Amino acid sequence: MSKLDYCFSNEYMVLRPDRAGPVQLLHLLFSPKVGRNRAVDCFTGTEIRSFARRLAIFLNLLLQVVLLSLAAPLAALGAAVELLLNLVDSVLHGKMEYPDRSSPTYRSMTALIDRRVDLDRSIKPTDSRFDAALCVMASKLAYENEAFIHNVVTTHWQMEFVRFYNCWNEFQNAYTAQAFVLCDKPVDAELIVVAFRGTRPLDAARWCADLDPSWYKIPRLGRAHAAYTHALGAQRNIGWPKWVEHIKGKPQKVYAYYAIRDAVKELLEANKRARLLVTGHGSGGALAVLFAAVLAYHKEKAVLERLAGVYTFAQPRVGDALLSMFVERNLDRPKKRHFRVTYGDDSLPRLPIESSAVLFLHFGLRIHFDKWYELKVLRETPGEEASSSVLDMVTSRINSAWELGRGVYLGYRRGAYFREGWLLLLMRVLALALPGLPVHRVQDYVNAVLLGGYFPKDN
Repeated sequence: MSKLDYCFSNEYMVLRPDRAGPVQLLHLLFSPKVGRNRAVDCFTGTEIRSFARRLAIFLNLLLQVVLLSLAAPLAALGAAVELLLNLVDSVLHGKMEYPDRSSPTYRSMTALIDRRVDLDRSIKPTDSRFDAALCVMASKLAYENEAFIHNVVTTHWQMEFVRFYNCWNEFQNAYTAQAFVLCDKPVDAELIVVAFRGTRPLDAARWCADLDPSWYKIPRLGRAHAAYTHALGAQRNIGWPKWVEHIKGKPQKVYAYYAIRDAVKELLEANKRARLLVTGHGSGGALAVLFAAVLAYHKEKAVLERLAGVYTFAQPRVGDALLSMFVERNLDRPKKRHFRVTYGDDSLPRLPIESSAVLFLHFGLRIHFDKWYELKVLRETPGEEASSSVLDMVTSRINSAWELGRGVYLGYRRGAYFREGWLLLLMRVLALALPGLPVHRVQDYVNAVLLGGYFPKDN
């Protein structure tokens, strides 16, 4: 009998850092009976006899406890720094205005680091890079507020902004999915894009979600990452039924998967020639591929037939071998539609760290760009990406020095569109001491797709 009634899953293991006190943490180290531990939601008879596995859970819980204790001050610090940078940015551009967080000119940390908002007009719809180039810019734009997104889509891209979604879920300590939908034209659209927001630099709650190895085993689908399952709108006790009623008395609160699916179906019905693209960066990429997987799980044939591609950038792992086979069977046959793009030694695709065929692994073809922005197509095996070593720390600093030099050189070699601003160059300098900065390298994914040449779109 389970401690919590998760009827939609026949197996699950959900870590609860909010319940992880000293007693629970020590219990993990000395007792294999994790089913009796308040900090781990699973069936009460569950045992893990491997000390190495229990140690990994212990360390993950401890890290989540620390991060959650820092969530409020980090969020306040992030908001203050972002506000200050917007004020400095306003002054540097000759405007003495106090920043308004909901205005179309207020930029997130991501947009301040990489200021580009215009599409590269040299990439035409017939170019193999067109879908990837649009998706990487949309996934970058998803970090911004609704007014900023609306302004960029309508003014700079000259497309039709449909709606911004700030969704809701029923699970404690779970983050909410945020996404926006656009069309290339208001009438007779030929392209519809859904872009999910990723993890912001100082959002400790989402850091916990990306690190968290919690999972649900869902019949016919396989093991799915618990945090992303929550964020997409799985419901307590019933999971992902094909249809749900609106939340009674709370019309402003919507479940991500259902709200976005219904909007997409309506748009596809109204625009018979339209193709569908789904994208996201970081955890947004995880939500994107899981969104497509649930469409297949519900046998939304009319939507899947129009799905042209799922483009994810720096996507963490979302499920096990069964989920891998399910996604490949439904998205990559008869042609490839799941494109998982990585760059350099970005650490986010290595999460969650517990990688194995029965827990979390990557699937599909990996389109990897190296520090020269040269493209390689790889097929990964379980556990291929190991954790960093001392040698990795040395090479990462060498790569950071290379990226700093390249950042200065690129603007002069490739033109103003690739010229990096002072904040990005400052972060590249800091990366010499703190490898991994700039956070998630959104700007490098944009550069890689635009400069990488031919983008593979078949098997």
